[in-house]
Amino acid sequence: MSLRRYGRIPVETSNEDKVFFPGIGATKGDVIDYYDRIADRMLPHLRDRPLVLQRFPDGIDAKGFYQKQAGGHFPDWITTTRVDLVTTGGTQELVVCDKQATLVYLADQGVIAFHVWLSRTDRIRHPDQLVVDLDPAGDDFESARRAALHVRNLMEELGLPCFAKLTGSKGVHVLVPLDRSADFERVREFAQGAMQLLEARFPDELTTARRKSARGDRVFLDVDRNAYAQTAVAPWSLRPLSDAPIAVPVSWTDLEESRVEADDYDLQNVFRRIAPRSDPWKGHRRRAHSLGRPERALRARMDKEID
Repeated sequence: MSLRRYGRIPVETSNEDKVFFPGIGATKGDVIDYYDRIADRMLPHLRDRPLVLQRFPDGIDAKGFYQKQAGGHFPDWITTTRVDLVTTGGTQELVVCDKQATLVYLADQGVIAFHVWLSRTDRIRHPDQLVVDLDPAGDDFESARRAALHVRNLMEELGLPCFAKLTGSKGVHVLVPLDRSADFERVREFAQGAMQLLEARFPDELTTARRKSARGDRVFLDVDRNAYAQTAVAPWSLRPLSDAPIAVPVSWTDLEESRVEADDYDLQNVFRRIAPRSDPWKGHRRRAHSLGRPERALRARMDKEID
């Protein structure tokens, strides 16, 4: 047992020598240390958002689980928020990670991955981001890289800024910051229309087909995350895979010049790799945009290009 202090908040950690990632010999202590060190970069992407926690208390080779409801044993200094449940009509208390102590405490609880809502607690049904998840067939990251550039080009054509993130798995997320004037239904409808247009433009590369058997070798343009209570992996989150990969924001130049691969960032190299680099998402919230003009621009292009 060891004790870490964050101002007046003490956080006890235990069993730090337990192996969490057997493939590289990384321990629970390594995971706790990582989240402790990355907190300054990660917390802005967690703050004010309900979380879904992916826990592996005995390491990734043992059975893990997703936790939504905040644990009854969690200390009272951890912030939570109550959200409505769509299926049952009840409510649920979810964790909001707004301080370094919370991040470290959750890592000590065996949380490997952090998944965030696309909306913030004060306007929970109005997302402040649109996310397109680019899911390639197999491990073909090159096709996901090209798809991300296609999405970027279309969003810019429609007047929307966007940002890219390696998911830490095999694909790319493209994020569009929004001003929260639109609700989830409207955002998702826009995202679906935009991806249908891209599919029409690049039918041999991209698809909106949900059934894997219908996709072939094409990249799946997944917009299903753009709905109430859905989540996306948080920037700087570890993923529960053998080499302890990390979801990392990247620049468009990185993707244009093929400087990155899906598994480039992991627990062993992340601080060495990011030390000389500026944050490619710096100030992204200040570029939040409404959907009014982009919706009109999209309709005009769809009328012209799609029968």
